[in-house]
Amino acid sequence: MTTATTIAMQPADWLHLLGYYLSLSLLTVGGAIATAPDMHRFLVDRQAWLTDPQFNASIAIAQAAPGPNVLFIGLLGWNVGLNAGGWVLGLLGMVLCLAGVMLPSTLLTWGAARWAHRNRGLRTVRAFKQGMAPVVLGLLLATAFILGTTHGSLAESWRLWAVSAACMLLVWRTRIHLLWLLGAGALSGAMGWI
Repeated sequence: MTTATTIAMQPADWLHLLGYYLSLSLLTVGGAIATAPDMHRFLVDRQAWLTDPQFNASIAIAQAAPGPNVLFIGLLGWNVGLNAGGWVLGLLGMVLCLAGVMLPSTLLTWGAARWAHRNRGLRTVRAFKQGMAPVVLGLLLATAFILGTTHGSLAESWRLWAVSAACMLLVWRTRIHLLWLLGAGALSGAMGWI
């Protein structure tokens, strides 16, 4: 992946990592990727447990792999553990991060889904569902901004932003399958166009 940095983590740091992901779990309204900007702030900027390249590579590798999108959180925890001293701590970091982000949101979703299904005819339930759409969109745009600005300023990475905007419009206005757009983006990157 990228060059690892050596960090010293005490038991309190591991509990802090778990507590952070337990609290972040309840904010993953648009999926775990929507909270990537805050994860970057915590893991890279504040704690310095990961470097920018490690953070970005973790997201890129996990998103390219088949499976649920939440896997990038496990990879972030794995890299924190590797930086702290090896693969055993990597496993610990992965388990703490995934358990922390999955347990609260899973239990809350299960309970809320049961309640919402029983009360699906209520006006407040319908209004809540419609009101969450702009929040999710804003969180996803913040994630795109964080990931896009690590490649330089807007003037330096205009091609990346142009492709992102074009894909957004195509998804919104057409019925083109997302895999075609993903393939076109991969081809553009491989050719060095973006």
